[in-house]
Amino acid sequence: TPGHTSGHVCYFAWEDESPDAPALFSGDALLVGGCGRLCEGSAEQMLSSLTGVLPALPGDTKVFCGHECTVRNLKFALKVEPDNEAAKQKLAWAKRRDDDDVPTVPSTLHEEFLYNPFLRLTEEPVRRFTGQTEPLEVLRSLRAEHESFRRAKERPPPQATLALQWGLFGPLLEKK
Repeated sequence: TPGHTSGHVCYFAWEDESPDAPALFSGDALLVGGCGRLCEGSAEQMLSSLTGVLPALPGDTKVFCGHECTVRNLKFALKVEPDNEAAKQKLAWAKRRDDDDVPTVPSTLHEEFLYNPFLRLTEEPVRRFTGQTEPLEVLRSLRAEHESFRRAKERPPPQATLALQWGLFGPLLEKK
């Protein structure tokens, strides 16, 4: 599944006759509500991965991605499609879980196709947002918009908070 990097891979795991849903360990190819940046991979590669490889998997496949950035991704998804009820509901759910320090991963492929703009490249609201009609150009535009999307205020790691409280950064912060 190249795109994020040229050699990016996902792992799909299933067991015949298992009552459990299959699992996709998607790394940065597919995130809850988003997809990874195009680091060394190309938009063409990412398009092939998102529209060719991943949709071929069963809809109940659980998506285990490489980063916990669901709230930020869903805020962007709502910027793209402000009337998307599935995105609104998933964002409210993700915020509650984030407030409780509970993971928002996994999702399912079926869910992702309801609210993830990078999997909805042919939907009219997504095309309208980008001003593009061809899926490749829609993807390129979405990636560029996502890159400039203002990050939500993130909490610093607990270690950094403690270091600040204990004055360990004092010498570094003093003006010279």
